[in-house]
Amino acid sequence: MAEVRMLAEKQFSYGLRPSSDLTVIQKSREGVLRSVADEISGLVGLTDNDMAYLLGMTPRNLHRIPADKRLSTDASERLLRLKNVLIHALDTFENREHVVRNWLKSPLSELNDHTPLQLMDTITGFGMVDDVLGRLDYGLPACFQQLCLRSTA
Repeated sequence: MAEVRMLAEKQFSYGLRPSSDLTVIQKSREGVLRSVADEISGLVGLTDNDMAYLLGMTPRNLHRIPADKRLSTDASERLLRLKNVLIHALDTFENREHVVRNWLKSPLSELNDHTPLQLMDTITGFGMVDDVLGRLDYGLPACFQQLCLRSTA
């Protein structure tokens, strides 16, 4: 339990904090404001189509929700999990937004040649992507080195 608390309390150098699982549950039940989706997409420059896909809705439906209205419990949970994954990815890739964006859209052998974005349409997928980031934190696999070199060229 202390390990979970330490992860939730860890603040990254650029001032973002991942939400604990209990906070995700609480805020999901309350509903997150639609405007938060724009803030989170701005962390790494995700498109409106990406955000709609990750929140389980169509781009048209996402755009119809006013900024001051709350998302459903399901969409709120997905949004908060996405925030946690993006914070983790920014930390893993030393706050290089373009590298995170490229990584999210690149097929990975660790994910059975799916992209992280493709799997984050389910809650289980968010966990799998976060697990890959955790493995990257402890050692850079060879398949990722090639991606990183391509994205900086």
